[in-house]
Amino acid sequence: MKPRQFLTALAVVAMAGLLSTGCTSNKKYTALQGQYAELASKYHESQVSLAECNAKYESLDDMLQEARRTNKDLNRKYSDLQSSLNQSLEQNSQGNVNISKLVDQINESNAYIKQLVDAKSKSDSLLMALTNKLTRSLDKDELRDVDVKVLKGVVYISLADNMLFKSGSYEISDRAMETLSKIAKIIKDYKSYDVLVEGNTDNVPITRTNIRNNWDLSALRASSVVQVLQNDFGIDPSRLSAAGRGEFHPITDNDSEVGRQRNRRTEIIITPQLDQFMDLIDQAPEAEPQS
Repeated sequence: MKPRQFLTALAVVAMAGLLSTGCTSNKKYTALQGQYAELASKYHESQVSLAECNAKYESLDDMLQEARRTNKDLNRKYSDLQSSLNQSLEQNSQGNVNISKLVDQINESNAYIKQLVDAKSKSDSLLMALTNKLTRSLDKDELRDVDVKVLKGVVYISLADNMLFKSGSYEISDRAMETLSKIAKIIKDYKSYDVLVEGNTDNVPITRTNIRNNWDLSALRASSVVQVLQNDFGIDPSRLSAAGRGEFHPITDNDSEVGRQRNRRTEIIITPQLDQFMDLIDQAPEAEPQS
């Protein structure tokens, strides 16, 4: 699902939530339920897409290790063949042909490994540079409420809800605007990266007339952050997606106030575009059949 479509769907839910104050007619409520079901379906599609991207990124390490093993094996074969050639050079004219083919395979394998290493190193370097810039831009007070980490080729920025919002609200606080401005500045410098904003809650039911449950609250909070990034800080909306995960993706249990506080968070997930990696995978040299 394209981020623009996802943002539009979330905007519909947000507007529906804002408009449905007080008593709502059955017709409007039914329409809102249909919109919510459509949003949940589209969010599931975005999660599947993100999982596929993560899986494809992880496959790069596997391919790199496999290519290195192949290269090591080719070099061993080359060494064995060279020893055999030294012993019977005049009698084994076929050895020259085999060596020539093997050298070509080694050169091709070496070139492919270099491409993989360069591509992965470039991506890793960009992600680390992004993370370091962001961490350096935040002051000590902000770092208490913001956690930045790189996991499987993706940057996760986790923001505590008590810094972003008032309890049970989806309006961005004045305190959070300065922090979001610093995050937005870094995001703008990395134009080839996509941004997914995910809202998360604890398992305590919400009691607001215009917010039905924690699903609604998490989606509205993610949508609020996305709209601030777009409207206040100029992030290209085609790079942005928003999603609500409700109470169903906790990072710890909800048995204590500390645990519930950790689970109430909004995550800004910055993902590299993997087109260049997929192109490299398509260019992998084919191994010749063993004779």
